Amino acid sequence: MINSTLWNRYKSNLCSCPEIGLSLDISRMKFNDVYFSNFESQIQKMFNSMTALEHGGIANPDEDRMVGHYWLRNSKLAPNAELRTEIENCLAKITAFTNSVHTGKIYAASGKPFTNILIIGIGGSALGPQFVADALATSSDPIKPWFLDNTDPDGIDRVISQIGDRLSQTLTIVISKSGSTKETRNGMLEAKAAYRKAGLDFSRHAVAITGNDSELDRVAKTEGWIERFPMWDWVGGRTSVLSAVGLLPAALQAVDIIAMLEGARKCDEITRCTDIRKNPAALMALMWNYATNGRGEKDMVLLPYKDRLLLFSRYLQQLLMESLGKELDLDGKVVCQGLSVYGNKGSTDQHAYVQQLREGVPNFFVTFIEVLQDREGTSMQVEDGITSGDFLFGFLQGTRKALYDNGRESMTISVNRIDAATIGALIALFERAVGFYATLININAYHQPGVEAGKKAATAVIALQIDVVSVLNGSSSALTADQVATAIKQPEEAETVYTILRHLAANPDRGIDVTTGKDVSEWTFRIKTT
Repeated sequence: MINSTLWNRYKSNLCSCPEIGLSLDISRMKFNDVYFSNFESQIQKMFNSMTALEHGGIANPDEDRMVGHYWLRNSKLAPNAELRTEIENCLAKITAFTNSVHTGKIYAASGKPFTNILIIGIGGSALGPQFVADALATSSDPIKPWFLDNTDPDGIDRVISQIGDRLSQTLTIVISKSGSTKETRNGMLEAKAAYRKAGLDFSRHAVAITGNDSELDRVAKTEGWIERFPMWDWVGGRTSVLSAVGLLPAALQAVDIIAMLEGARKCDEITRCTDIRKNPAALMALMWNYATNGRGEKDMVLLPYKDRLLLFSRYLQQLLMESLGKELDLDGKVVCQGLSVYGNKGSTDQHAYVQQLREGVPNFFVTFIEVLQDREGTSMQVEDGITSGDFLFGFLQGTRKALYDNGRESMTISVNRIDAATIGALIALFERAVGFYATLININAYHQPGVEAGKKAATAVIALQIDVVSVLNGSSSALTADQVATAIKQPEEAETVYTILRHLAANPDRGIDVTTGKDVSEWTFRIKTT
């Protein structure tokens, strides 16, 4: 394809949205001229479904719930006055609380101001806040964020040790809708222990973001935590970043959350347009459908050419893969849908996996993200007339061309700058694209049965561990995994029993001795003798 033809294709396929400082170029996706017309009926269904969702229809039929994350940035859309009031009151409460912290009216038990926040959550309760915190951090932020987003003891120790003596000036925010999420519960208990060890009253440093009358809500109320903020059933974890989940930590960090909400609201307005050529979210959804044959046959590689967008791919992994990775469609048919996402950042990728992208397995398409503004202020020249930002731009354009020349497809999102409004717009853009694409492939984007299945399986392993330790406590001799499994009347779980015992034996404080053998079936375990 000659350059003049590419230029014409670029001009005819560029979706420009100056209201939010964003454009989407799909010219390097090789769809044909009749592609959109072939999907006319599906496109209309896509828009109709989104309209019904925004008006309060039951968009999550499995749980008989509305899906209302779009109301968070425009409360007027909420289907009734009660919900509108809740949204507005929550935002006002966040603003008032933040002002009180920043002005010292709310302070640590020591009487000193809070200078750190420790956010404890997992999944959407951490990924969104982490992305926003990293993307919009500045050297003048009044409060530094830290995260406990796993139940890894070493990881917890690492964060607590990095906070160090500043724990006395650290506000902890515990985020869990149900209040019973084990990873978050564990992080909270570990944090409590750290505060206690430092001679600090955890309750005077703690805030909860949770569902009304959840287990966490009751704990926070009973213990007299500083404040409690709501999480609603109609906001899923992966779309909660523009609720209190993301807004409270961001506001405390001094992010302009009103600008972030406004960027999302404006993007929502643009992506309601039924002219798909003017709707970047609809175009993205259709490009996902085109690139993957509507079956997830290719992965999406996200290549943001900006350090501040490093965590965007991690955030989008949950948003897309938890929303779209479904075994059954809305008709109960087995479809095994999904769209895998991975990525790092440019130009780091040039020295990592672009070699495979250009010459290896063609099982992907690329989404580039270009940020036009290099930095605040003037850039030095690293070569005559050339800045570091010019090189970054050149690497993006060069990679895009090199991939296209070798038959690899891509689209490019360009934004003017990275600020709160742009981050809000990017979040809204992908949220809308996910909703559109879910309709195209006829799946429920707003439940996560696979995640729940994993939680149930993990609970079963913990219950099994209790039985295993009980058997060892009652035995005067060392036992193999097979013997323990038989003793608890679950011989089919011998492998799981072995892995439980091996894990316990690797941690001296758990009180299990192991004698290894040539074969794992010969390993024996017993309670340590004093």
